[in-house]
Amino acid sequence: MQAISSNEIIIIEEGSVTLPKGYKAGGMHCGLKRKRLDLGYVISEVPATAAGVYTTNLFQAAPLLVTQESIAQEKKIQAIIVNSGNANACTGEQGLQDAFAMQQGFANELGIQKHLVAVTSTGVIGELLQMDKVINGIKQILNKEYENENNFMDAILTTDTCIKHTAVQMKIDGVTVSIGGASKGSGMVHPNMATMLGFVTTDANIEQEDLLEALREVTNQTFNMITVDGDTSTNDMVLVMANGLAENNQLTKEHPEWNTFKQGLKIVCESLAKKIARDGEGATKLVEVQVNGGYSQNAASAVGKAIISSNLVKTAIYGTDPNWGRIVTAIGYSGVPVEPNAIKVSIGPFTVFENGLPSNFVEEEVKGYLESENVKLSVELNQGEYSATAWGCDLTYDYVKINASYRT
Repeated sequence: MQAISSNEIIIIEEGSVTLPKGYKAGGMHCGLKRKRLDLGYVISEVPATAAGVYTTNLFQAAPLLVTQESIAQEKKIQAIIVNSGNANACTGEQGLQDAFAMQQGFANELGIQKHLVAVTSTGVIGELLQMDKVINGIKQILNKEYENENNFMDAILTTDTCIKHTAVQMKIDGVTVSIGGASKGSGMVHPNMATMLGFVTTDANIEQEDLLEALREVTNQTFNMITVDGDTSTNDMVLVMANGLAENNQLTKEHPEWNTFKQGLKIVCESLAKKIARDGEGATKLVEVQVNGGYSQNAASAVGKAIISSNLVKTAIYGTDPNWGRIVTAIGYSGVPVEPNAIKVSIGPFTVFENGLPSNFVEEEVKGYLESENVKLSVELNQGEYSATAWGCDLTYDYVKINASYRT
């Protein structure tokens, strides 16, 4: 392993939730899906300080309610149990009882109090869980044959085409601190937490209120700046567990290396967010929108979100059409007061709109750039000093095919 110097953050792309000390993960097929793995877990050796951010959809699924209640008790969890294939959302009182049964069942297997278990689900909305299969799976899942972080990352997927993970390491108080993450998300993804699950683990010793504040800040810069299709789901969340086994001095905002930790957390969350955007259902391209010169952070973010969420922009990128008018239109309806004659718009290295007029660009050159797998759109608002970055993907024929037959 590469040595880490003070204030240096090492990115470990192959790392995941088990890189930090004291964590294990696994997954298995319990029968909710036809063949693919559909039940997974993450466990810490000791209770871990916990923080979560959750969907803004008013129809919050039963597992979210159970998990929020658990974290509220002692601000700690020790394990996460997650199923895919069924969201356990819009399932009424029975769905809530099923989520509690998952929590209690896994707690029993681990020999811990039930409030130390977080529950998450993802999949089809409005159908009751097949609890006989889930509970039977929970009773078997701790067998060594299922203990594998790749099994966990496979078990949380729905329409995803690949697993998503990363990790970082840094020095804090002279000891190595690790942060690892895994996520799922492919469709029904839109800013403000959508159909995505994010799991972040760290062995840092950290104060809970500051961990939650850092997670919220980082989420607004990463997970809340991605979109695939503009739909915000009922389910999903990002959870962080910090078990303290690195044995650094407790991190708070006053700690001299607080910003190093927060930057490491941002690197992990941004990497996962970009992987979700790139894996959008049917997507062929990752699209990044960089907005500079906003008069406030919210203004810059709103412009970026408007552009990345525009179906007309997304289809133009899929068709390699340098239709700058769709970008300008999105800026215009973003809700941010702008001066049209002050704005500059670029597609990759090519300026396509400036001073209120189309620029003199060679269309074939821009079309050639849009054939790339990674496309960057840049906007200069020239109103102030704030910047924001948003990520999404193109909108393709395959997106319609996938979602037209999702339940079948």
